Amino acid sequence: MSDRIPNSFFQENDALFVAKNLLGKTLVRQFEDGIIKRFQILETEAYLGEDDLACHASKGKTPRTSVMYEEGGLVYVYLIYGMYWMLNIVTGSKDHPQAVLIRGISSCIGPGRVGNQLKIDKSFYGENLELSDRIWIENSDFSGEILQTPRIGIEYAGDIWKNKPWRFILIPD
Repeated sequence: MSDRIPNSFFQENDALFVAKNLLGKTLVRQFEDGIIKRFQILETEAYLGEDDLACHASKGKTPRTSVMYEEGGLVYVYLIYGMYWMLNIVTGSKDHPQAVLIRGISSCIGPGRVGNQLKIDKSFYGENLELSDRIWIENSDFSGEILQTPRIGIEYAGDIWKNKPWRFILIPD
């Protein structure tokens, strides 16, 4: 029996709650060759809807952000610098766009490195974490101290939004 986290967890909670509570959970990736690898989630960032000027949804619904307007539990990926796929998990209810960026896992820290390590690409856009046979998240007992800091790399959002302490880091026991 799998200990896969159901989509209801992502749908019933906002990005701030999910970002903090994903820390220590196990991100599971089954690669094309059938190999399954498990990683502890160590760093996340919350992006909280159209009012959050650091959130992609702050510009409204576009082809790029449309999955953020769906119910939580789906994957939102986007490409930066033409080479790094960023892995995000949609949270909340339909038409309330929010997402959690996975910034670090047990094998690497940095969202671009995470995408590379997991071999994330555009095909993951909209993937359902509850049903996927390629990527999902499981409960775990992994624990440690949680640090809360401002988000990184969002200077464009202005002082209020860039200084929100919506980045969460797990320092393992």
